[in-house]
Amino acid sequence: MCEGLMTLAKVFERVTNGEDVPVEFAAYDGSRAGSPDADVRIEIRTPYAVSYLIRSPGLLGLARAYVSGHIDVHGDMYETLTRLSDTLNGLTFADRLRVLGGVADDPLLRAAAATRVKPPAQEAPRKSRFRRHSKERDAEAIHHHYDVSNRFYEWVLGPSMAYTCAVYPSLGASLEEAQATKFDLVARKIGLEPGMRLLDVGCGWGGMVMHAAREYGVKALGVTLSKQQAEWAQKAIAENGLSELAEVRFMDYRDVPEAGFDAVSSIGLTEHIGQANVPAYFQFLNRKLKPGGRMLNHAITRQDNTQDSIRPDGFINRYVFPDGELEGPGYLQSQMNDHGFEIRHQENFREHYAMTLRDWCRNLDDHWEEAVEEVGEATARVWRLYMAGCRLGFDRNFIQLHQILGVKLPSSGVSGMPLRATWGI
Repeated sequence: MCEGLMTLAKVFERVTNGEDVPVEFAAYDGSRAGSPDADVRIEIRTPYAVSYLIRSPGLLGLARAYVSGHIDVHGDMYETLTRLSDTLNGLTFADRLRVLGGVADDPLLRAAAATRVKPPAQEAPRKSRFRRHSKERDAEAIHHHYDVSNRFYEWVLGPSMAYTCAVYPSLGASLEEAQATKFDLVARKIGLEPGMRLLDVGCGWGGMVMHAAREYGVKALGVTLSKQQAEWAQKAIAENGLSELAEVRFMDYRDVPEAGFDAVSSIGLTEHIGQANVPAYFQFLNRKLKPGGRMLNHAITRQDNTQDSIRPDGFINRYVFPDGELEGPGYLQSQMNDHGFEIRHQENFREHYAMTLRDWCRNLDDHWEEAVEEVGEATARVWRLYMAGCRLGFDRNFIQLHQILGVKLPSSGVSGMPLRATWGI
């Protein structure tokens, strides 16, 4: 590249203010910029990476360029996002014009910036013939995210196959210890005892269902909209000798015909149902319970009720959770209260989810080659970026994780709850 023209590495440094953060930029043209001694290096593999940054807002442009292979990240992804998130999220239209000006004198970069590059194929379709949060469209969204590959999930999640926030009994606890602690905490909060009947909605690979059956002698029914999850769970239930007590069905929770359950657990489902459906959701779960039964709702939330419940143009909604919506904890609690539940306990596990994601990221890195072979490099890149980004979100309090416990009071008004919480962490 001729001297005096802006190099490709310099373009990235300018758009990310890389000269002020410990990141090095290296490009295929041999140019380098940023901090040469940094332990994080962004490699720009083609000039089309510039087009993604210019045409997509904030981190979405970087994500698209990374998923499609136009850039590589060498070093820890979480550290990369931590160092770049503030500058990229603050990228304005004027900044983009500044970048365009920087590439105007170079024919190759100018042509690349002018090219309308397509989003990677891993991006979920933006249109559906079904109404948002209808049963059919929810099934499409769940299929996109959860039916990736059970083997892939085994590598990322570990033996527990629990794809929800773990609860760490200590800073040094393993992921498996923390997931077992989470399931047992839920079981104790909802007061499970031998002979009870549990409904677990959005049950995933059946972790809560099997824990309740094995540890508490509870007859547990789980439902999931992922066919792959249901098949894996039923096989695991049989292999663990729990078929007399545990069952997982491939079914929308709204189609569960049984009622009269002693307890209901919802661990990671609320994020998928949509704000408009929250009142009907809690009303439905209340009808499934016996009087005196307890329900625990475990869900990712926004910081408060002033935040938008959905960001349709963000990376996570486009690539990971189509139609996902997050509510504020106050909204969820008030809707539970308004639809038949007396609220008895609530707590925030934000830091625990950051630790869970740390361990999932480590698992993916440890199985990177197998993961790429199983699901393809682009999908593996989506997951590497998504989990590191979510960890950053929990660390910085952009998002939280709340467990809210309610009881369906009988006509006598006797809750059956202990005078003080006895479960601890």
